[in-house]
Amino acid sequence: MPYDDFRSFLDTLDEHGQLLRITEEVAPEPDLGAAANAAPRLGDKAPALYFDNVTGFTDARIALNVHGSWANHALAMGLPPQTGIKDQVAEFIRRWEDFPVPPERRANPPWAENVLEGDDVDLFRVLPLFRLNDGDGGFYLDKAAVVSRDPADPHHFGKQNVGVYRMQVKGRAKLGLQPVPMHDIALHLAKAEENGEDLPVAIALGNEPVISIVAATPMAYDQSEYEMAGALRGAPAPIATAPLTGLDVPWGSEVVLEGVIEGRKREIEGPFGEFTGHYSGGRNMTVVRVDRIHHRTNPVFESLYLGMPWTEIDFLMAANTCVPIYQQLKEAFPEVQAVNAMYTHGLLAIISTKKRYGGFAKAVGMRAMTTPHGLGYVKTVIMVDEDVDPFNLPQVMWALSTKVNPAGDLVNIPNLPVLELDPGSQPAGITNKMIIDATTPVAPDDRGHYSQPVRDLPEAAAWLTKLQGMLAR
Repeated sequence: MPYDDFRSFLDTLDEHGQLLRITEEVAPEPDLGAAANAAPRLGDKAPALYFDNVTGFTDARIALNVHGSWANHALAMGLPPQTGIKDQVAEFIRRWEDFPVPPERRANPPWAENVLEGDDVDLFRVLPLFRLNDGDGGFYLDKAAVVSRDPADPHHFGKQNVGVYRMQVKGRAKLGLQPVPMHDIALHLAKAEENGEDLPVAIALGNEPVISIVAATPMAYDQSEYEMAGALRGAPAPIATAPLTGLDVPWGSEVVLEGVIEGRKREIEGPFGEFTGHYSGGRNMTVVRVDRIHHRTNPVFESLYLGMPWTEIDFLMAANTCVPIYQQLKEAFPEVQAVNAMYTHGLLAIISTKKRYGGFAKAVGMRAMTTPHGLGYVKTVIMVDEDVDPFNLPQVMWALSTKVNPAGDLVNIPNLPVLELDPGSQPAGITNKMIIDATTPVAPDDRGHYSQPVRDLPEAAAWLTKLQGMLAR
């Protein structure tokens, strides 16, 4: 059954031995960040962490690393915890075909149990805040679903965006939010500011796990994350109306903040340890004024550690980065077989394809760079043949080492866009992009000597099954 709130997913993790409850007293800094930093290193079955005895917080409940392993990600999708990443991507693709599934609007959301407004609005009163990395410029909300609407088309449900954006806590009722130019919220804000208006936002923390996945999925501008959540859940996603802004928010959230991004107002935000494995530095960013706080009684605060990969963010943004690029490429090039874009949110993508003619693989690589997500992220593309599994790195390394002739297989395209957080961009937000064609040349490209490949012995598959059975016993 799909999960309707955050706590029901924590219960499922607990039932599968994927929730580690830490009862000893710990310091908020550095213990919480350090524990979440360490957890993914426990392997594919790394557990989520739950803390309820934190020095300085009398009644804190903190969950970390909730999506931080393939086992937890599989459970979030309603799959057996042993499901591998390749199979999870395949299932994601299958469920994508069910999109859209309209959401179900429900009354009496749990987050409506308590409300703070006016002088009572105080983020420090509700949230047990702590820094994740020792160089962070402050406290951050980094796993919230931020909801906004297109001011020019406010009744278009698909143009209501649900996205994950980092937010620095800068005061009792003040946040700094980073809207990456390629993301939908930046387009919403630009339209609001053109009209001299603020942009209403609702910020939902502690969400059922599929909402976190779709909020981090690079979808088309007019595609609804809630309708995609329904497809991935196999049932309509429950939503409710945030009363101050009228925005649609997840029904089962732990905390909902309502307010506005103040138009044409910028303040220094950062630095922050980012998913690139580098600090982002301080930049002028937008300012969110929080006008109302709703929360469950005794809310569970969910945070996400990110830093040098792999951390939870890399699991959260793996399958849901691969699949949209695959779907978009497949529309133009049916020959595309698979896309592995799970490295650093798709700054690197490995794509397998059949070829119609010489030069075809390079054309697919260029298209990957111009998909909606590729414009801001896909910096390096490795193209491989259809019989090379992009998720099998030894196979990819074989293709790179035997198929690539730098004289004709490297394409360097200068001065293309990338998100400013890419530490290699110069100036920030501009980079060269590269295609590495590690496919076998086909006519009219007659380079190389590839006419006598070694094939698996016909009996190898049967022996693999036999040996696996013997090891299992």
